[in-house]
Parts: sequence; C-alpha cells; structure tokens
Amino acid sequence: MKHLELFAGIGGFRRAMDALTNDHIMDFHCIGYSEIDPKAETTYRVNYIIDKDEIVMGDIVAFTNDKKNIKSLPKFDLLTGGFPCQTFSMMGNQTGFDEDRGQMFFRIMDILMVKKPKYVLLENVKNLWNHDKGRTFARIKSELESIGYHVYADIFNTADFHLPQTRNRILIFATTAKIPRNFQFTAKLIAEEFDKKYKETSLAHYETINEVLKQDVESKYFLSERIKPTLLADGSSKFKSKSDINMKIARPLTATMHKMHRACQDNYYSQDFITSHGKVNPVDTMTKEELAKLPIRKLTPEEAFMLQGFPAEFANNAKSHGVADGSLYKQAGNAVSVNVIYAVLYYLIKCNICLLYTSDAADD
Repeated sequence: MKHLELFAGIGGFRRAMDALTNDHIMDFHCIGYSEIDPKAETTYRVNYIIDKDEIVMGDIVAFTNDKKNIKSLPKFDLLTGGFPCQTFSMMGNQTGFDEDRGQMFFRIMDILMVKKPKYVLLENVKNLWNHDKGRTFARIKSELESIGYHVYADIFNTADFHLPQTRNRILIFATTAKIPRNFQFTAKLIAEEFDKKYKETSLAHYETINEVLKQDVESKYFLSERIKPTLLADGSSKFKSKSDINMKIARPLTATMHKMHRACQDNYYSQDFITSHGKVNPVDTMTKEELAKLPIRKLTPEEAFMLQGFPAEFANNAKSHGVADGSLYKQAGNAVSVNVIYAVLYYLIKCNICLLYTSDAADD
C-alpha cells in the first residue's frame, strides 16, 4: 500500500507502517512526505531509508499553491498527517481556522480533491473535537464527506497502547470504501485488539516510566539547586496546580518541554526513584522543601522519543547530525505516538476495511 505522509515531523506514521511491513501484516511504501522544519527533516532523513524517487514536498503551502505539483504526485492509497494543532489546543489561543496554521487542513483537502486516495488518517489534539462548540470538527467532517468520504473519529490515549504517557489525541479516519453497517471505530475496541497482538510485534512497549528511564545520564539534565523550588511549587498566588514528580505514567510530552515548566506540567524524576526502579518514591514521605534537596532531573531527548514509541537511536542519530536537544524535545512533543497508529491500522486491516488496495485503481 502506497502512502503519503504530510506534516511528517519525525515520521510517526511512517514508523508504524514500517513496523506493520516488518511484521508481515501489510506492505507499506512511502511515496513522499512534507515537513517545513529543517531540524525535524534532518531527524527524519537520518532515520528512514528515503527512496530516490520519493517526493520531498517541503513546505506544504508552497507545494499546494501550484496545482501542477499536486497532479504530479504518484498515485497513492493512504494519506496521513498530524496537521498543526496549536490553534486548536487548550494550551494555545484556540483561534482555529482563523490563523494560518489552522488553515493547514484545507491544504490536505487540496490534495484529496485531486488525488482521491481511498484512505485518510489524521491526528490532532483532543480539543479539536469540541473546539468552537464542536463546529470545527463538524466542518472538517463535512468537508471530507462532501468529496465522498465516510468519516469516523475517536479520542485515543497513548497510555492505553503500552506506552507510559497520558496523551489524548483525536484520530480521524476517512475512506471512500464501502463500509459494513456494523463497523465501529472506537479507541476501546482498537485497544482491545492491540492488547492481543502487541507482544508479537516489532514495536517497543513499556508499562511504566521505569522501563524508559536510564540510570546514568549527563549532569546537564539535572535541575539546578536554584530552579528546583520554583519548579516544584504548587503554582503561584494567581494559579494553583498540584506539582508532582516521579509520575509512573508520564504527563503529555509538549513541544516546549525544553523550557522546563513547573512539575504540574512537565515530567521530573528523583534519582533514587530511578535507581530503585520506582520502588522508592520520596514523594510519599517528603515535603516539597525536602524533595528540593534531592537530585532531580528532566527527561532526556532519548527518553522522550521512547515515550512516543521511537527507538532511542532515532534521537542519537539526529544528534550526530547536529540536531540539538531543544529541537529533539520539540520533535518528540509534536510527534504522533507510534503504537497508536500501528494499532489503528492493524485494526482496520483486521476488519477488512483497509485492504491491500492497488494504486493503479486510483484516479489521476
């Protein structure tokens, strides 16, 4: 099955499809990708085998502005993309379609209207579902239906797919295929099917953060004595929020985690929690003042990649090509969780929805 990966980042969709191919479930072949961030593209290029005939689209806006570019794309069966989420996120200004980044969905539509692939799989923040009182998602669904797609969606939590991170995201599946009346696209059913399969796959899987955390890391990842009291504080006089460290299921990774937020927003771990593999947790017995005296560190980029289902080597390979930690944290925070994408595609294949469809049957 040929696929096109838009807003590729570090290739979460591609990584999942490579695993499905390696596991002999279905053969996938990437015909091209778009990514505007040069650092993310570096990480992408050093970790995947890019065929010489793959289309490197670069900036999707510039690419789709010229309709000849769209027409020149090879035929493909599946379009994937985690289109920019900042304008829909609860952590952003929620301007939706009114901002340029919110318009990226319509660049996807530009391609779909011309190439009409049989399958579409899109990812975004959970808040897209309810943004603007549900009107934003209704518009997306209506646009896809207007060109012949059946549309399904649900909210998926990464933690339900054997990666220890609470990360709720909406996945939108659309297809022009004939769908049985009893077909259901729910995170619950898909997680149940994945539970039966994941140990047989080539995917990484971890039940708690302690399977991810490394015992020995560079000193630069440890918090300074000066910053620890601030990061561990339960907010400020105007904003109160419980700050906990040593979370066995990590908080959602964010694109700004390199800036070090308070412990109510980010993930920090004490050294004794790490060395004891979670058996010793000073949070249970110490005050915040006492905790601030302990060695505490943030996640490394390698660990952040692992929490999204990527190998640590992906981050290391990028580092060896000049990609700095700040960019790697951003890439991990923006990525789609590999196990979730694998689980969804496996479910669709198992349900005979996503068949081994030949691109030769697609329209030009």
